[in-house]
Amino acid sequence: MSENCTHNCETCGESCPSREGGFPKEQLKEGCSVKKVIGIVSGKGGVGKSMVTSLLSVILNRRGYHTAILDADVTGPSIPKAFGLHGRAQGTEMGILPVKSKLGTDIMSVNLLLGNETDPVVWRGPVIAGAVKQFWTDVLWNDVDYMFVDMPPGTGDVPLTVFQSLPVDGIIIVTSPQELVSMIVTKAVNMAKMMDVPILGLVENMSYFQCPGCGEKYKIFGDSHLEDVANANGLKILGRLPVDPKLAAACDKGVIELFDGDWLDQAADEIEGALKVEQA
Repeated sequence: MSENCTHNCETCGESCPSREGGFPKEQLKEGCSVKKVIGIVSGKGGVGKSMVTSLLSVILNRRGYHTAILDADVTGPSIPKAFGLHGRAQGTEMGILPVKSKLGTDIMSVNLLLGNETDPVVWRGPVIAGAVKQFWTDVLWNDVDYMFVDMPPGTGDVPLTVFQSLPVDGIIIVTSPQELVSMIVTKAVNMAKMMDVPILGLVENMSYFQCPGCGEKYKIFGDSHLEDVANANGLKILGRLPVDPKLAAACDKGVIELFDGDWLDQAADEIEGALKVEQA
């Protein structure tokens, strides 16, 4: 795949695996462009995929890139709240317009389409998977440098749909210190390998709590098994997020774009290095 790939084969004359074989990828609206797609995944829920998705999007936005988030966690969407978005997405005859955050990140989530953001989405798997496809094909994603896909937990319909239908350039797997979670993360690693999707590395959330008084770090969820998982699969460790009340409060108040911390700078560096894009 070319570094300058727009993920729209109709306007591209280059030869690449997306055109020659494998799963047929869904196409963007005519004139739209997404240069790189990064999935944020794990084998189970509650480990902080949405947090990692939000922070990485904010970091790369601060570095001057046009970022976007496709919220594929249709039954448990949390991205709009983290960014303080409560209105509804608007449409034109051309397609659906993503909602822009205060600092310019384009976002699409089912919560931006519901009449009431607390309405449950009671859909079966194939319907949810179809909605995720439409978030890619029917939304006007204009000149996006990096799109982050916030995946639902597990290895079921939606992750399979994303891997097969979207041109995913790489994934970051999120884990937490418990040994049980590490075992389940290995399932996500194996799924990515089965689908031939590159794994950029691992991020551990809830890694420790740092006392604001003395600065000592406490492993409140036990010793980390991240090194074991990374070594067993030949993967990089891209960052460790602490248990930080300020981060939780930023999400609750919808001001995640104002967060202060360098925990995921290495992960952002890896994305920039492995998935380079030309900035406008």
